[in-house]
Amino acid sequence: MNIIRLSPSQAAQLFGVNERSVRRAIAAGELRYIVVQGRYKINFEDVVKWSQRMPSRAKKRDEIGIGQYVEKWRIKNPKFSPSKKLLENEEEKEEK
Repeated sequence: MNIIRLSPSQAAQLFGVNERSVRRAIAAGELRYIVVQGRYKINFEDVVKWSQRMPSRAKKRDEIGIGQYVEKWRIKNPKFSPSKKLLENEEEKEEK
């Protein structure tokens, strides 16, 4: 599985929060990060979990950030939906 890493400004744009909020979360130890060429890189999954912990952040994510596109991007035609069996197999592989 590929790890997606974001800069603080990318995380702020995607999740509809101020970049200072992301940087404060890094300083408070709420977000794990690595430094690549002198720049913070945050794991995408950690930012998702962080955005879900507080209702105000979740609301911003859903109204201003990436969450506003969820319904637009939902696959409505079952012909093009991922196979449930395939998804279950992938989950089993990840658990091992």
